[in-house]
Amino acid sequence: MREIAVVGASLAGLRATETLRREGFDGRLVLVGGEPHLPYDRPPLSKELLAGEWEHDEIVLRKLPYDELELELRLGVPAVALDLAAREVELRGGERIGFDGLVIATGATPRTLPGTAPLDGLFTLRTIDDCLAIRARLDAGPKVVVIGAGFIGAEVAATCRKRGLEVTVLEALPQPMVRGLGPVLGAVLGEMHRDHGVDLRCGVTVEAIEGGDPDMGGSVERVRLGSGSVVEADLVLVAVGVTPETHWLEGSGLTLADGVVCDETCLAAPGVVAAGDLARWPNRAFDGEVMRLEHWTNAVEQGTAAAHRLLAGGSAEPFAPVPFVWSDQYDVKIQSAGRFTGDDELAVVHGTLRERRFVALFGRAGRLTGALAFSRPRQLMQYRRMIAERAAFDAALEHAAAS
Repeated sequence: MREIAVVGASLAGLRATETLRREGFDGRLVLVGGEPHLPYDRPPLSKELLAGEWEHDEIVLRKLPYDELELELRLGVPAVALDLAAREVELRGGERIGFDGLVIATGATPRTLPGTAPLDGLFTLRTIDDCLAIRARLDAGPKVVVIGAGFIGAEVAATCRKRGLEVTVLEALPQPMVRGLGPVLGAVLGEMHRDHGVDLRCGVTVEAIEGGDPDMGGSVERVRLGSGSVVEADLVLVAVGVTPETHWLEGSGLTLADGVVCDETCLAAPGVVAAGDLARWPNRAFDGEVMRLEHWTNAVEQGTAAAHRLLAGGSAEPFAPVPFVWSDQYDVKIQSAGRFTGDDELAVVHGTLRERRFVALFGRAGRLTGALAFSRPRQLMQYRRMIAERAAFDAALEHAAAS
């Protein structure tokens, strides 16, 4: 293998290039990115960078010189097509990059609300340019409406409240993140935001985002709900999830189904691997459950694993991590490990829900499937190890009782 292309100047893409060089690949290595920026860290976009506490140079992912990687950089030029037969990636503008090996790491794109006019003051949040555009508006003290109470929506709401802004969060589900956390823990998260002054409205639908004439540069003015009521707004963030960035792969011959479908080693086709938000693969650590993870830790681990898979040739270890996610909201660090749903058995084993400093364990079919912690990082990592060891749920409860 003498030519490798990495499409996606993302966390997963960068870690793949670093791993390839570290493991001895000395051929041509091209890194393609749709944004004009060198790879940067995305979690601060909804927190420190949005708050004005950090600047662009503080979120770059690589502090060492890029010259050491001997990369050919193609930034600000997205890939538009993949020709598997010719072993070429086509970029916007017509350049075609040949490859023996390919890493696909183009991430995901925020969902939008169908039929919504492109009003001034209406945003999604995925890139540093999105973040800086929103941040510039916050100085004027706008009324902020966030549609969606997932991690991004909740973090932006917390950041805006810390800046003293009026914030309304609109969520279609009965509680924030109820599908993943269940109603009990979802309610804890919701009350935390209400206690910090967020107007959190659950079980509501958005009928329309209204404002001036978009053809005349009109701005957001209000959000109309399905009930007929309106919420006044100067800035609206739509945070209703993401879709894998795979449109450029349509017709390529790869299997696309809510992402790029891979085997358990991240291989999508001979000489082609995928990593990060768009990779969908069976995770042996959870009995082959097919999953796609949109989190920082997975991007690091899967970018590294995908690079190893390219270099391994015919044999490679399965990529079988225990998912790990975190979110900082107000003064609380929320961390989760494993794979669980609101339907799993739940036990709070350290602390209390009332004080919002606790560890909750999840079990299914007698196995420990996950753990969620509010400001209990050390204990959370202990349970992550137990999940990896396929510990029984009762054994985890006994461990908790003894500690």
